[in-house]
Amino acid sequence: MSSDDEVDREILLPGDEIEETDLKPGKGMFKKDGKIYAARLGVKRVRSGYANVAAQSGRYEPQEGEKVIGTVTDINSSFWMVDVNAPNPAVLHVNDVPWMVDYGDTASYIDVGDAVLVKITSVDEQNKMQVTMDEEGLKKLSDGQVLEIAPAQVPRVIGRGGSMISMLKKYTDCKIFVGQNGRIWISGDIEGQYLAAKAIKMIEENAQAIGLTDIVKEFLEENTDRF
Repeated sequence: MSSDDEVDREILLPGDEIEETDLKPGKGMFKKDGKIYAARLGVKRVRSGYANVAAQSGRYEPQEGEKVIGTVTDINSSFWMVDVNAPNPAVLHVNDVPWMVDYGDTASYIDVGDAVLVKITSVDEQNKMQVTMDEEGLKKLSDGQVLEIAPAQVPRVIGRGGSMISMLKKYTDCKIFVGQNGRIWISGDIEGQYLAAKAIKMIEENAQAIGLTDIVKEFLEENTDRF
């Protein structure tokens, strides 16, 4: 499943008050006189009862439970190191993949440079992560292409209620998964992949445009007729 179920996230300015009274202050938030406020500019993210502010630029700030796309950068006898566009790499242990991997045989299953779809299972105070691939839908990405956008623009690519990503899939006839870390996997025929990638870049570059959905739809309709 793609990130179609992701809720819309609003942009917060420093000092903006969070209306929900049942949340606790998380990253980029502070509490004063019983109320929670944003401490920086960014995108509001609610996870496990905590309100967080993710910076609009820079690297991905990992959150437990989020699905991301990573690239394997190093291999050990019992685990892989995975770059997920965060300050620190994530650890994928042999116990967290869907295969029975013999000790020292990790490279036979996932090699350096391979792209993987994983879920973050834990994040500590230093943003060190553990990830898993041993759940339905998680896998090594052996086909298609992976492109990268600013993590803060992920909600725009998904759209309200999954509207934008559904439209992209419909017009390009591609499988598309949007990782919360700003990496997007596209799989389909070459023409469809190209069109999807062009549309996604258009969304990123025009994220603040009014009527963006209509703009992207017009682009897709015009270019679909060419194929």
